[in-house]
Amino acid sequence: MRTRIKICGLTREADVATACAAGADAVGFVCYPSSPRHVAPQRLRALARELGPFTVPVLLFVNAAPDLVQAARDLVPTAVLQFQGDELEPECARYGAPYVRAVRMAEGVDLLDCERSFPSAAALLLDTPSEAYGGSGRAFDWSRIPARRSMRVILAGGLNSDNVMRAVQAVRPYAVDVSSGVEEAPGIKSATRIRDFVDAVRRADQRDPQ
Repeated sequence: MRTRIKICGLTREADVATACAAGADAVGFVCYPSSPRHVAPQRLRALARELGPFTVPVLLFVNAAPDLVQAARDLVPTAVLQFQGDELEPECARYGAPYVRAVRMAEGVDLLDCERSFPSAAALLLDTPSEAYGGSGRAFDWSRIPARRSMRVILAGGLNSDNVMRAVQAVRPYAVDVSSGVEEAPGIKSATRIRDFVDAVRRADQRDPQ
């Protein structure tokens, strides 16, 4: 098993190129104006040009109007969509594109109920709840994730090169998602931290091949 890696919140061409060179499987662009990592539509195409041929672009939305989602898709037609707000399953599936549904892992949230609510999702992204939409930069209690699950799980929330090995071994997710854990400032990534994060995930895979 190989844990996939997504580097999210990219705003600069150099950071996209660095993530691809380091071995990231996916890179995320935040299409949410209230985020400090927001990428304006006119920037999406320029950033996407730096993608490697086998690196998947992901467009992140929060309760966005359908025309805004479609406009971003037109600029990056190969993108996977990520819905981080209050979108219901029909709103996520309407575009006919693969999508990831974020789940805020607050107390009382049942992941298996979420699987039943979003059967068309390509994966569920598990993140720490925060006052605003999006990540909090903090980890949640990974023991709340059931070992038996039917959908792919992408683990997010407070990951960095120091704890991602433990996370991979504890959860065995399909993928891990990092943003602030590889940053110098919001939206400004560190090449060293990106490489260290990717290396830590690969070491975790080697130690726990099951």
